[in-house]
Amino acid sequence: MKADIGVFGGSGFYELLGKDATEVWVDTPYGPPSDVITVGEFEGKRVAFLPRHGRGHQHPPHRIPYRANLWAMRELGVRTIFGPCAAGSLQPHVKPGDFVVCDQFVDRTSGRPSTFYDGPVTVHISLADPYCPRLRRLLVDQARRLEIPVHDGGTVVVIEGPRFSTRSESRWFSQAGWEVISMTQFPEAVLARELNICYANVSLITDYDVGLEGRADIAPVTHEAVLEVFRANNAKVVSLLAAAIRNVEDAGDCECRSAVRIEGAKYL
Repeated sequence: MKADIGVFGGSGFYELLGKDATEVWVDTPYGPPSDVITVGEFEGKRVAFLPRHGRGHQHPPHRIPYRANLWAMRELGVRTIFGPCAAGSLQPHVKPGDFVVCDQFVDRTSGRPSTFYDGPVTVHISLADPYCPRLRRLLVDQARRLEIPVHDGGTVVVIEGPRFSTRSESRWFSQAGWEVISMTQFPEAVLARELNICYANVSLITDYDVGLEGRADIAPVTHEAVLEVFRANNAKVVSLLAAAIRNVEDAGDCECRSAVRIEGAKYL
């Protein structure tokens, strides 16, 4: 069972793959992935879908088996991955319901295994631009075509979770100029680059983190509020992913595909 395109995400994507989709279990050197992978065909393209938290949302963000998830996708032949996620806003102009196609991240997690190269082979990859620019442009263009409010670029700060930020932490992140806060973008993007996989994120903004400074009318984020906004906008996420998959082209000369080219590397 092979696939060309992978999607990490939540509910709604199973219907995209149709009734003939097949469930595939992939064993990895890093343990089991989050769940079985559903592989199907969408408009002539083979697509693999994996819910990063598991179907029952049994994996909190700090315990997601990121290495197993990426390894399993690569075992299926996937060379392109879209990683949508729910996220919070740190800036007034980035509103709940908006999409942000991030171009940078800041890692504020702790202790997550974040490389396939623990030795004896050592690899130092360039991550100046952690998201595939080709896929980013595709997502932004398709979101605009679908009239989805989208921000072209933005920095996502990735916190360990599962707790939300304190007011002081949120103020710090906001004053740094970062736009988005999430719990899952690291190390997902890094691991994709180590496997020479093109990867892009689209963040669905569900809330204003702990509120906005000086705005007493905006309440701090709650888990229930996040789910409510995400469910209300999930159809837009699916529509955007469908459009991106429909229009994506495989580009063997993309720089993401040559991030690791050394003797002894696990994937060349």
